[in-house]
Amino acid sequence: MPFADELISDVTAQHLLRAIETAAPGAGLVQLRAASRSLGPLGLRERADLLRDALLTDLPGDYRELAGIVRAARDQATAFHGWLIWPVTSAIATKAVTDASPEAFDDAIDLLAELTGRLTSEFAIRTLLRHDLDRALDRVLEWTRSDDVDVRRLASEGTRPYLPWSTRVPAILARPGVTVPVLDALYRDDAEYVRRSVANHLNDLSRDAPDVVTATAGRWLAAPDANTSRLVRHGLRTLVKRGHPGALELLGFAPAEVEIDGPTLDRAAVDFGGDIRFTATVRNVGAEPARLAIDYTVYHRKANGAQTGKTFKLTTQTLAPGARVELARAHSFRPITTRRYHPGAHALALQVNGVESTRAEFELLAED
Repeated sequence: MPFADELISDVTAQHLLRAIETAAPGAGLVQLRAASRSLGPLGLRERADLLRDALLTDLPGDYRELAGIVRAARDQATAFHGWLIWPVTSAIATKAVTDASPEAFDDAIDLLAELTGRLTSEFAIRTLLRHDLDRALDRVLEWTRSDDVDVRRLASEGTRPYLPWSTRVPAILARPGVTVPVLDALYRDDAEYVRRSVANHLNDLSRDAPDVVTATAGRWLAAPDANTSRLVRHGLRTLVKRGHPGALELLGFAPAEVEIDGPTLDRAAVDFGGDIRFTATVRNVGAEPARLAIDYTVYHRKANGAQTGKTFKLTTQTLAPGARVELARAHSFRPITTRRYHPGAHALALQVNGVESTRAEFELLAED
């Protein structure tokens, strides 16, 4: 499987070059040829931006001309799909904003919808959202009623506050909840592909607007279908890990009277790349059955010596009065690309319905 950066490669650039040559045989495409040889040291988004800028330089006409070439490539080229779509749609959005006419803006929205099924237009729509959020969202709401599942998914995914690999849209971050009407239109969509995007979008919103998220999820749970509960659980996952009372209550995890014994670690020091095992017991000491969300948090040492917590799912349990559950888990410190480990003091704690246990301390040894 290729690294993310390699999703846009010199092969991608050559496919794009041939597609544009098919649609615009008179264009020299000097910059696009040069860009295809300059991708090596760049990250994925930088590669998309380089090819976008090369297209805009080689095709210097107005928006209408560029859109005509792109539609011709779509209709005539044999390999006009995959990751080359990202720089193409980005060029369309950039040219529409430069044109600064309502006609270009609206046609660009249409063209992104036409192309999204060939990869996704979720990155390019950000340019139009940044330029005129309200006008773009009006059209995005129309997408939620499309017969095309890729277009409906684009409505949710393209407007996510923290879409991976994308640029931020400051107006979305500054107006928490502005995209909720899009999610309201899609949370009961027939396609899991769309519903998963809605859940991820809701989870993005929880970073900055947890109260908006719990209010939205509460409305959905009041008028659910067969998939709503699962969608909401996925959308509230970060709030649950943070112990947010409103999110826990929505999912049925009320404050409970429990006694926690542990966590107990199997060692005081862990080799770099090794595992640490912990055990614990949780007992319901209340008079009523208790539905429990039990997670654990590892407090990793940062480069500056401070600790930062990362919460992991453990189990959910319903305990009768007096009942208990025995817990055991091994946590790995094998190297992964998304985290850098620093040797020194670490800690581990349980979290039961948002309430944290006493921390157990241990040391992560330096890499040999």
